[in-house]
Amino acid sequence: MKKIILLFAITFLASTAFSQISFGPKIGYNTSKLSTDKSDIKSDLQSSFQFGLFLRLGTKIYVQPEINWVTEGGTFKSEIGFSNPFESDVKLNTIQIPFLIGAKVIDLKLLNLRAFAGPTASIVTDKTIEGTGDLGIHVDDIEDLNWGLQVGAGVDVLMFTLDVRYNIGLTKVIADVDGNTYDSKSNGFTVSLGWKIF
Repeated sequence: MKKIILLFAITFLASTAFSQISFGPKIGYNTSKLSTDKSDIKSDLQSSFQFGLFLRLGTKIYVQPEINWVTEGGTFKSEIGFSNPFESDVKLNTIQIPFLIGAKVIDLKLLNLRAFAGPTASIVTDKTIEGTGDLGIHVDDIEDLNWGLQVGAGVDVLMFTLDVRYNIGLTKVIADVDGNTYDSKSNGFTVSLGWKIF
């Protein structure tokens, strides 16, 4: 939580150093997957929609904090021949707070191309595990706060802003369970469209 407060403090200080400010809502479509280091478990993608708000401060070089409501997770399946077969959907409703630093690679009057990267905090507000068989983990084994890194590119056309980004999980989503280590991190792609109100 202290790190999140620090990010907002940096944003406030940065706002005094940049002349151009853009703000608006955004919607997106994301696919996510929970990685696993277990050879007898297969992990599949899940897809969902997301929405949020963004604030962009700067011109050529900019910072962009966001707050997004995102559903992420993945599907775990036992490999063929597993003694206790299962298929479990893990869904996490999260408040995702990225803090991005970007640069305009091409800057024209009506269009610009951007590249960006930055850390993101995912606060889990609700978590479910549904399916058949026994995966061996429970909702209480899922961490409430996860950290990641987002990298991507975007295009601005008039008042619209289109982003494509990849989220790399940095911390484990699932805690160690009964002495078993689950090296499970959340990774995924997002495509989003935003509208710059000003």
